[in-house]
Amino acid sequence: MTDYKAQIKQYIDMEKQVLDNLDGEEINEVMNVLENARLKGKRVFICGNGGSASTAAHLECDFNKGISYDQTVKYDIECLSDNVPMLMAIANDIGYDDIFVVPLRNKLKLGDIVIGISGSGNSTNVIKAFEYANSIGADTIALTGYSGGKLKEISKYNIHVNIDNMQIVEDIHLVLNHMMMFILSGMKGC
Repeated sequence: MTDYKAQIKQYIDMEKQVLDNLDGEEINEVMNVLENARLKGKRVFICGNGGSASTAAHLECDFNKGISYDQTVKYDIECLSDNVPMLMAIANDIGYDDIFVVPLRNKLKLGDIVIGISGSGNSTNVIKAFEYANSIGADTIALTGYSGGKLKEISKYNIHVNIDNMQIVEDIHLVLNHMMMFILSGMKGC
């Protein structure tokens, strides 16, 4: 039997260090932006690729059900990564870089929010969605890792996970989702 205990401890220690170094002010600001959008009846669109698409879908579920269930004014969050037929049609007929911006052109309004999740911060399709959102005055929130990439530069709000390790970046993005959901649900979760 192989002994993986040293590698397990190393991974857990890296994760703890990154959690300890998260910027609480960034997180607090994002939570307030999201709550203001909910209370004003604004829509929130979220997108990401690969593991980040999974986190985007998870956040949609946790906010639309977990937080909103007992609230009179509910979140209205739509995960742009979840409509596979639409994504494939846009990717096939227009191009993969446009899979998020095309539906936003149909739905996004002034005061709405676009959340983009990208470990590298350089996902072209998420960047195009942010460029469009910024051009019409919508708010943009990025969850990034590594250096933050271009997404960090062009987002209005950003929570940066400062490590060059995709697995830990994706872990922390999911932790951020669960933390925000738990707090915004009144510390009761679902």
